[in-house]
Amino acid sequence: MNLARFQPTSPPLTQAPPSFRSLLSSHEWSRLPAPVQARFSQRFRPGHTVCYTSRVITTRFTKLGWFLAQAARLIGAPLPVHRGDGPAVVTVTDHPGNRGQVWTRIYHIDKGFPQTIHSVKRFTGNTGLEEYIGFGLSIELRVHVENHSLIFTGNAYYLSIGPLRMKIPALLTPGRLTVVHTELADDTFSFEMSLDHALFGRLLYQLAQFEDATPLNLPLAKP
Repeated sequence: MNLARFQPTSPPLTQAPPSFRSLLSSHEWSRLPAPVQARFSQRFRPGHTVCYTSRVITTRFTKLGWFLAQAARLIGAPLPVHRGDGPAVVTVTDHPGNRGQVWTRIYHIDKGFPQTIHSVKRFTGNTGLEEYIGFGLSIELRVHVENHSLIFTGNAYYLSIGPLRMKIPALLTPGRLTVVHTELADDTFSFEMSLDHALFGRLLYQLAQFEDATPLNLPLAKP
């Protein structure tokens, strides 16, 4: 890999104490490829956004999973609602008010407007990280490294109403969410998302391949 291509002339990002880094042991962090470390150890200057361009390779649902995704439109459509493949874009911006980062996924479809999914990864809670999807709903996440991939696993679901925060019983949730971020060849990486219910099995699976549209702030390769 030619790391020099990731060195921007006027970097839009500034390095800061990595919040994702603090969720992993030194041994686990060292097992991640350098581009993955760079993506997850940067904070952003106000007004700047990191962008990733993507091609969704496949999106599959069971019948129950498809109905779940459609029903979730009532709370902002946090799950992809279309089967198949197509282009997509992901943007990431800092969100100091929520102690985290806003992640926006835009799925382009053949007909109609693209589907846009917003969530905030907040550095808080029992595991140090949760994903807030809106309408008072959040998913507590655990982070670990396996086979040089960064893996996010849903640990529990919560509903917040005003000052009240309630854990949702596991059988009443959509299931166990797993997201796998894996570095590939040619300066690309894959994104795998699955949703598995304890009673109904795998409800949803999506695989996409990304590349960095915004240069990563990696050191220049030594000659």
